[in-house]
Parts: sequence; structure tokens; C-alpha cells
Amino acid sequence: MKKKVLSIVLAGTMLAAVAGCGSGETASSSSSKDKGASSASSEDKGSQSTSDAGSASSEGTFTVGFDQGFPPMGFVGEDGEYTGFDLELAAEVANRLNLEIKYQPIAWDSKDMELESGMIDCIWNGFTMNGREDSYAWSDAYMENDQVFVVRKDSGISSAADLEGKIVEVQADSSAEAALNDNQELVSSFGQLLTVADYLTAMMDLESGAVDAIGMDSVVASYQIQQTEKDFVILDDSIAAEQYGIGFKKDNTELRDKVQKVLNEMAADGTTEEISTKWFGKDITTFSK
Repeated sequence: MKKKVLSIVLAGTMLAAVAGCGSGETASSSSSKDKGASSASSEDKGSQSTSDAGSASSEGTFTVGFDQGFPPMGFVGEDGEYTGFDLELAAEVANRLNLEIKYQPIAWDSKDMELESGMIDCIWNGFTMNGREDSYAWSDAYMENDQVFVVRKDSGISSAADLEGKIVEVQADSSAEAALNDNQELVSSFGQLLTVADYLTAMMDLESGAVDAIGMDSVVASYQIQQTEKDFVILDDSIAAEQYGIGFKKDNTELRDKVQKVLNEMAADGTTEEISTKWFGKDITTFSK
């Protein structure tokens, strides 16, 4: 991957996300929120009638668990509403299934507990399938991604080898952490490998000089290039290649299958391409057309 200038999310977005995280409302204890719950109208694409609409969720809702500090997949926008590529896809799916969309922010390292408890119906937020294949009922992969290192442009770090003795930070229980744990030869060269609750905090740590590099998703890093003018770069070295999917409880294949059917319809009628182009400037999904 060629080096790219990485920018953090718009200052307003970051402040809103941080404010959301610091509101004193934990992911485990908060009730599902309806922010941004409106989805595309039932007239859109005209395919609702073909989608086995009905009681996918016992309460007539579709509750999506997501990390609210993970733009562009799911985050708090400048207007204080939940937004993002994954959330917009989920809202359209819910609309076509005649279900009410509910966005439930979660602590990423508590996602499995939230899913098993029934607090959420699925994990849909740049969720890496690789290495977790047997832990969930997965949708088909819908996007490819790499785990990469992000550094300050003036850091003098140009490759993974230059991270020797440096402080590297990752999100707790993230794919970057898992990939690095599988590469102990590289990790042993670091001065420290730290974990943090969310990537917005990690980026602030990088900007302040508290850490030298972040291990994170290239999809997220690349999106943020367009948002601000922070002097960050993505190193050419890829930590790992992976795919994103939607994770359901292993025994909830019925809901998984309904969601997948609607996603296939959305790919066929151009909706997924339209939403991807809105967020990324082009269609970067891997849905079967």
C-alpha cells in the first residue's frame, strides 16, 4: 500500500464522539438509542416486498451493535446523530424487513457479552471475520481491508522495521491487536505495545506524541484522509489482510439469512454501490452483483 496522508476525523466529529464516550453511559448499561434510526423510504428500489419481511427480531426491531468511535463505519456525527457506512446499510436492511432499526453503541472488548445477552442482534461495524470464523454466524464478506501502521509524517518512521524501540498502540480486542499477537517477532522489537478503548483516543495519543504508531484498519485510515489536515501517513507494510462481515450469534442463522438475502437484493439493485460511493467516492464493497 502506498503511503497516504492520514487525517483524523473532523474536529467536530471527534469532539462529538469523545463526548458520547464520556457521557457516563456505559455500552453495557445504555439502552438502545434511536438516533439516526430513520432509513431509506419504503419506496426506494421497490424491493421490500421480495425480502421475507417480518419478525426477524422478536420485538420487531433490528438492534445493531457498533463502536461509536469508528468512522466511517459507525460513529457520532457533527449533529450528534449516529451515522456511518455500516449503519446506513443496516438501516436500509431493517427498512426492507419492516423492522425498526436501533443503534446500540458497545465497548468493543465487550461485544461478545452484548451479543450473547441479547442486547444486540448482530455486530456490524467493520467487523473482521478472519480468525473468528467459528465464533459467529457470519454474513458473506462485504469488504476487504488491511491492518496497517499509522505514524506522524515527521516521525522519521518509514517501515515496520523503524518501529524498533517505539511505542505502538492498538484498540483493545481489535484485529490489529490479534494480528500483532500472531507476530511476536515484530512485537518483541517494539518498546511497548499498548491498548486503548477506541481509535479516536489512539489518534489523539499519536498526535500528541504519547505514542509513535497506531495499528489500525486501512479502510478507516484512508477515509479519514479526506476529513482533516493532520500530518499522518500510512506505512507501506501491511500487518494483515482481512475481510469484513456481519456477526450474529452462532444459532441465529435465521436472522443472518434474512439479512443476507436483503443485502444481495441491495447489491443487485445498486443500493450498496450508491451507499459506498457516498462514503468512499466509489464502490469498494465485495457484494455479489
